[in-house]
Amino acid sequence: MKADVQTGRIALDGVRVRLGHGAQAFDAVQDITLHVKPGEFVCLLGPSGCGKSTLLGALAGHLAPAGGTISVDGEPVRGPHPDRGLVFQHHTLFPWKKVLDNVAFGLKMQGVGRRERHARAREMLRLVGLDDFAGFYPSQLSGGMQQRAEIARVLINHPRVMLMDEPFGALDAQTRLMMQRQLLDAWARVRTTIVFITHDIDEALFLGDRVLVMGPRPGRIVAEFELGFERPRDPSLVTSSEFTALKRRCLQLLHPHAGAGAPLDRLTPLGAPAAAQLRFAI
Repeated sequence: MKADVQTGRIALDGVRVRLGHGAQAFDAVQDITLHVKPGEFVCLLGPSGCGKSTLLGALAGHLAPAGGTISVDGEPVRGPHPDRGLVFQHHTLFPWKKVLDNVAFGLKMQGVGRRERHARAREMLRLVGLDDFAGFYPSQLSGGMQQRAEIARVLINHPRVMLMDEPFGALDAQTRLMMQRQLLDAWARVRTTIVFITHDIDEALFLGDRVLVMGPRPGRIVAEFELGFERPRDPSLVTSSEFTALKRRCLQLLHPHAGAGAPLDRLTPLGAPAAAQLRFAI
């Protein structure tokens, strides 16, 4: 199963989002311009409170921008839509439904018959490695398995865009790595556009085609990395010299006053040609 890679084009132009009311109102994100190609995997990297989740909420249609425009495939985003699937840090599975029915729920709401929706749900469960757990309840699954079921429940609707808000943030390190590889395997087959929020540098560099670094509130994009690491990606990538150099650059952008290392313009160049291209907005 592959999504139509001609769909899922995202365009944010001059987006500003304000939160709060009256004298308490403030700009959470400011002057965000971002274009994402169909089928691209983009990671938004930044510290807590920089506006990453706020920006994702605006893209999902839950927050209306105070300025600028947001569109998917040329259509303005005016509210939530199944074409933009959401995955959060904590699963939203129905505890009283078995995994199969949780995954099939979106199809049920669309009026798809029981036999067909269950067949398609089983296909999705195979895709995320949960085909042996269709008859289990969410409480009987581990945290990583719950998140895999959540991802399957979103993917079954064939969204043009998948919006992921630190989906592996609550998992232990070993499970998190396993989930990252599982997500990349599923994305390679479905190829929907993914916007993935994280504050973990290793995660962003391991997963993304492109990494956008956000500065402190009001959030804005301060740097952009075009990653050239080959796919499929192996966990050994994180120990490579190219990966380490990129991680150091990200650390300096996120913690400019930490005093860890030389100024950015004097950092060791990347070892591999086209391993990454870096653009700054500061």
